[in-house]
This record gives sequence, C-alpha cells and structure tokens, in this order.
Amino acid sequence: MNIFPGLVADSVVISHNPSDPNDVLIELYGCSPETVTRAVQRAARAQPAWLAVGAAARSAALHRVGDALEAAHEELAGLLVREVGKPLTEAREELTRAVAIWRYYARLPQEAPRAVHEPTSGPGLLLTRRRPHGVAGLITSWHFPLAAPSWNAAPALVAGNTVVVKPAPEATACALRLAEILKGVIPPDVLQIAPGGPEVGATLAGLADVVSFTGSSEVGTAVVCAAASRGVPAQTEVSGHNAAVVLPDANVARAAADIAAAITGYAGQKRTSTKRVIAVDSVLPKLREALRQAFQSLSARDPNTTEAVCGPLISKAARDRVIHARDSALASGAHVLAGDTRGRCEQAAGWYVDPVLLENVPDDHDLNRRRISGPVAVLSKVEDFDGAIRAANSGRCAVVSSLHTSDLEKALTAVDRLNAAMVRVNAPTTGAEFLLPLEREKDPRKVWEKERATMDFYTSTRTVSLLPTVSA
Repeated sequence: MNIFPGLVADSVVISHNPSDPNDVLIELYGCSPETVTRAVQRAARAQPAWLAVGAAARSAALHRVGDALEAAHEELAGLLVREVGKPLTEAREELTRAVAIWRYYARLPQEAPRAVHEPTSGPGLLLTRRRPHGVAGLITSWHFPLAAPSWNAAPALVAGNTVVVKPAPEATACALRLAEILKGVIPPDVLQIAPGGPEVGATLAGLADVVSFTGSSEVGTAVVCAAASRGVPAQTEVSGHNAAVVLPDANVARAAADIAAAITGYAGQKRTSTKRVIAVDSVLPKLREALRQAFQSLSARDPNTTEAVCGPLISKAARDRVIHARDSALASGAHVLAGDTRGRCEQAAGWYVDPVLLENVPDDHDLNRRRISGPVAVLSKVEDFDGAIRAANSGRCAVVSSLHTSDLEKALTAVDRLNAAMVRVNAPTTGAEFLLPLEREKDPRKVWEKERATMDFYTSTRTVSLLPTVSA
C-alpha cells in the first residue's frame, strides 16, 4: 500500500509481527526526500482552504474521525497487537484513548480563550487570536501507533494546520490504516503519511512549519536544533529513566503490584515504564517479598490473550539489548530478585524476554545509568527520605517519578523536590493523562504538550487592534 508515488528503492520499510517475525505486515519502499518535499508542498497548498472552512467544520470533521475509529475499534486493536505486540487489553485501551482524543480536541476551538482589551487611549478594541503555523510535521514512534499520531494530529488539524506524518517503520501499517480511515472524513492532502527511515524524518523536520518528534534523545536534540535554525517551533517526547520510590509507611502490597505492572506492561517499552525501584531501608525486606509475589503472574506471553501484560519486544535488536544488559549485570555481581532468567521465552519464535527485577547492580552499570527499553529494572536501597529523593533525581531525564507513601506531608514535599515531568503518588509511573500538559524538567527539548498547551504549540498569537477611523 503506497500513499505516495515515486518511492525510491534504497529505503525499504518492512514491518514484522513481533510475536511471529515470519508474519510480514507490510513491505514497501520508503519516501525519497523529493517525495517528502512534494507532500509538504501539497499540504501547504491545501492549508488555506482547510483553515477557511472554519472552526465548526473542522470540529465536526474531528468528531467524525472519532466515530470512524470507534466503528473500527476491534479491527484496529487487532492490528496493534499484530504489528507492535501490544497486549490485547492494552490495545483496546489505546483505541479508546485515541477516540477520546479526537473528540476532546474537536470541542476545544469553541472553548479556547481569547483576550479582549481596551486600548490605552480612546475608543476601539485590542484582541488576540490564535493562528495556525501552516504544515505540521509529525515524526512519531511505534509505542502508541494510533494514540500518539492522534494526540498531535488532532490539535494541529482543528487549529487549521495541515499535517504530514512520518511514522516509525515498525508501525507503518497502523499509520497507513489510520490514513485510510481519515481519507473519507477530511479533504485530500490535509493529512498525509510519509513512510520511511531517518532520511524521511530529517527532510520533514527541515521543511515543516512546526515539528513534533517522538523518539530517542539524540535524534530529538537534532530535530530541535534543525527547527531552531529555521525559527520553527519544535517539541519532542523522549524516553525517561523513571523511578518508583517506596517509603516505610507505604501500602507495600499495593506498591509492589503497581511497580511490577509498570516494569512489565507492554514489555517495559513505554516511555513511562519504571526502570528503577528505590526503597528506604526499613521497608526493603517486606517489599522484596511483595515484588516476588507480584512478578509471578507477569511472565511474557502471547499478546493476543486478554490475560497478557508483557508481550514481545518490538524487534530482535531490542530483545538482544535487554538480554545483554541483564546478563552483563548478573556477570557483574547482580542477582535476580524477581522474574525469570532461564530463557524459556527466548527460545520462542517471537521476540520475547521474561520480566526480571535485579538487585545489587553496580552503580556504573548501564541499567543504573540509562534507560534500557524492555521488562528489566533495578532495585536499590537508600537510608532515608532525602536519600530516596536524591536517588530518584540522579536518573537521566526522568519523565515520571512515583512515590508510595501514606504520609501526606512527605508526598507534598516530594512533589516539589522530584525532578520529573509528572509525579504520581500511590500510583504506577505508567498512565499519562492526555488532558493535562506534561513538560519535561531541565530539558531544552522540553515538551510532551497536551490539552490547551498543544493548541498553543500548533498556533501563534496574533494581536489585533481595531480602532475607529479618525476624521481628516
């Protein structure tokens, strides 16, 4: 299935089923830079007419997109399971979220605040309006193949921008299916898909009027620098080395269940997955046992079952990285606290690894220094609350930190002191709310923009003065 003509033969996109790599969902030639350029040009030509239809018509179109996605709910959930290995229950939840996103942004234009002021002297009006940038270039990842494009495309479109999406190669089939659904709802060239590899993303980032990127920190930095050199707004969503802190007064059984789910869910590949568990000294023995119990029912399994929590990893390379990190930690003196390292799942046809929680991992090991995408995490001990905060903040660019405690004062203190975009108290690190903005701490790339903040990102402010004619 090709969205564009003229695809070049040196950029082949192949999408495999992670639970059965012999099952190839899609194989096509990725876009050339010239093809991406033509797509952006078509989007630029379509943008004035899309803006001119008015906010009500754009809102109605977004409502229809939500209805169309809802009608295809089970088909699309099955596609998510097949293409990216997302467990069925979670795939259904992603579709429900995607539908809610389109419907939510459909109503925002009527609610968006606009300021009206009196001039400093004399009669007239001073007001502000939000105006679209033009063409939005969306470079998306495979982690949420339908929800992630939705929470960027929906606000961009309803604000009057047109959109070109470069999906991750691993999620190309999902992106093309989304485009097919939207084709019957919105005008031609208002949303286009540009499949391909890094060269497609680089070309799109160099041409679009506003850029949103989801992926690695290194590439995100390059995207922001390229956009800044052109004076173009850019936002990025990158991974976090997220920590869960457990204090002695926590409900340990509940904390362990939340933490285990956040380590293993979607094979530990979410950007909000827990990678470090930090326990204050006195709670450690009880937490160890609770985590062992919680992990017992969370082994990797076929994502097509409703019982599955941990499915396959996205690729063989991803699986190999997890196995290497785990085994090198064990070779360095770490030991397994919970989970399985006997490699039974690793012999399966799919890219499976059983979840594992390690203890006594050396401080300088990769698992303590950077995020490894997979169902592997590290448990460490600290002496007190202050030590727990310092340990949580030592991680590289945490997206989320969780704190498990029954002490309200400590919870409120942690909210102020934890360097994370989101702090979740007595909850897993996973589970970002699309209704609220999520802004990264101490990171020049800055954003996971949501809710009204997204509307602001995809528009610029125009100040208008309306003054009466002065007689000659």
